[in-house]
Amino acid sequence: MAKLGKRTEKARDGIDRDKLYGLDEALALVKERATSKFDETIEVAINLGVDPRHADQMVRGVCQLPNGSGRTVRVGVFARGPKAEEALKAGADVVGAEDLLEIVQGGTIEFDRCIATPDMMPLVGRLGKVLGPRGLMPNPKVGTVTMDVAGAVKAAKGGAVEFRVEKAGIIHGGVGKASFDAEKLAQNIKAFTDAVVKAKPTGAKGQYVQKIAVSSTMGPGVRVEPSTVLGGA
Repeated sequence: MAKLGKRTEKARDGIDRDKLYGLDEALALVKERATSKFDETIEVAINLGVDPRHADQMVRGVCQLPNGSGRTVRVGVFARGPKAEEALKAGADVVGAEDLLEIVQGGTIEFDRCIATPDMMPLVGRLGKVLGPRGLMPNPKVGTVTMDVAGAVKAAKGGAVEFRVEKAGIIHGGVGKASFDAEKLAQNIKAFTDAVVKAKPTGAKGQYVQKIAVSSTMGPGVRVEPSTVLGGA
């Protein structure tokens, strides 16, 4: 086993890796250890009792964080005419149709969230191999295929976070920055986990939320007592 660096050892000092902490105590431990020169992202990881290999156990959705994510999100929109104008007025960073298709096919992707009007999906579908692996493919289930492009752009800029369960049954999400007040982080985490609970698939059996942990970008994970986040959900 590789030896841990001094910084990692120091960050882990004082954390019982087998203990379940209340959310407030866990956040205090994480914030204390977020000592990097940049404003670290606070992340939550949720282990779910699902097997994503089965279609009826796939979990995905979107959560509007009440206090924003702290990230500057670049939004790209595939739209034409009035809808393209709406997107630009709402603050979209890149808007286009065939011209944007060519740019993306050329390897330039200057957005973190992709939105499209329904009529543009045959065009956008040609970018599946490019956008899909990056998690950028528009999807009506998470509100990124819509006629309300202005609303979708504002939501993305305001702290909408998409989530999708990984092969191991884990969902990760950035829920704020280390500079956020602990109360705001707690509100964001509860909103995120609530959205995950509401997205529970029909095929999920037994205990749905199994483990929750919080961490910062460079810090160790701290296990959280689920009841302090979900209120027994």
